[in-house]
Order: sequence, then C-alpha cells, then structure tokens
Amino acid sequence: MLDDFLLRAVLAAVGAALAAAPLGVFVVWRRMAYFGDATAHAAVLGVALALASSLPIFAGTLAVALVMALTVAWLAGRGHGADMVLGVAAHGALAFGLLAVSLVEGPRLDLESYLFGDILAVTKADLAVIWGGGALVAALILTRWGRLVTATVSEDLAWAAGIDPRRERLVLMLALALVVAVALKVVGALLIGALLIIPAAAARPWSRTPEGMLAGAATLGVASALGGLWAAWVLDTPAGPSVVCAAVVLFALSVVTGRR
Repeated sequence: MLDDFLLRAVLAAVGAALAAAPLGVFVVWRRMAYFGDATAHAAVLGVALALASSLPIFAGTLAVALVMALTVAWLAGRGHGADMVLGVAAHGALAFGLLAVSLVEGPRLDLESYLFGDILAVTKADLAVIWGGGALVAALILTRWGRLVTATVSEDLAWAAGIDPRRERLVLMLALALVVAVALKVVGALLIGALLIIPAAAARPWSRTPEGMLAGAATLGVASALGGLWAAWVLDTPAGPSVVCAAVVLFALSVVTGRR
C-alpha cells in the first residue's frame, strides 16, 4: 500500500501537521514565531553538513537545529535581547547554510527541495522518521502539558508551583528543533514556521481552553495538509507552498467567521 507515492505524501503531510500542532499553540502563546524561523533556517546548514559528511539528512538537520536552540537559549539567558539574538541567528544561519550548500558538490540542484519541501518524493524511511518524531513530540507535550501551560501563563506562578520556567522553555526549544528536522521533507526550511504558526493562529478565535486550541490546531493543520495536497494535484503546483496557502485560507476564514 505504501508503494503509492501519493499515499506516502498524504501520510507525511498529516504526520508533519500533527507533530507541529502541539508546539504551534505554545509558539503562538509565547510569541516565539521568530525562534521557529531561526531554527528552520538553521536546517539548511544542517543539510549542507550532512551532504558533506555523508550523514543522513535528518541527522544533520536535527543536530544543527539542536545546537541553534541551545545557543539561542544560552544567549537569551545571558541578558541579550531575544529579538536581537533571534534576528542574528535566523539570517546568519540561512546565509551560512546557503553558502555551505553552494560549496558542496552535487546537491546544488536539489536546494529548492530543501527550501520548499519535496513531499512527493517521501520514502517509507521518511515516513518512519516523520511519524516517529511526531510521536516523541506528542509524548513530551502530553507528559509535561500542565508544567508547560503554567510556565507559559506566568513565570511567577510557575516558580510558586515549584516549576522552573527556564527548563520548560528549553524543553519547547528542543522539541521545536525535532519538529523542524521532521517537517523539512514536507514543507522545506522556509515554510516550516508557517506550518507551526498558522493552524494554531486559525484555531485561536474559536478556542476557549488550551486543550481546545490544541485540538483545533491539529484539526486545521491536517485540513491544511490535505487541502494543499489536493490543490497541488489538481492545479499542478508545488506541494509545500500549496499546504501553506491552504492554511492561510483557513486562517482568513477563521478570522472572518470568528469576528461574526
């Protein structure tokens, strides 16, 4: 059954959307959109390092994304402005990544697939990585849900409850790095941030509880993935950007109907 490339694409898109949904709500609540972009841009450098060292692409992107997350967390903890750190990290990582890819022989022609995704070329091994990574993220969020929500609502409240908000923020950053590595094949480094943010933002006008927003983000993320793939198949457009466009349409509908 998995020999059908279209079925593999659907499973990959749904898996990436479900992996991104739990973190997307925290990205929106904590206003960490720029951090998601910085980590995603670092994935390009991970691709170059993986190609140069003959490592799996997932291993290279995950390693660099983790280093980026830890570096940003360390610099922010040293008193540097978060906006400044993320701005330097996002643009610097992308520039060094593009430069590194240009110096590696062979993969230059495939750069577009790493930037915008190549979901129709997903393999069975890629599916295992996407769904395995998504399961890890889901387990992490499920086991730490209360702590993460408390630390997001108020750091003072978290300290009073015996929760270290710095640790919870680091957990989120590391989980974001994992999602970036998982979703790279689906939507590419330049569009991963959109997969994290837009479904969660679309679910927000209709949500009354944190759990409701999480469920709404997951539902809209899956709808965006399926709608984008359908549009790509019918209109012969790139699959990754089509998924993001579908998410934007759902966000616009949510904003308009939510206000009414």
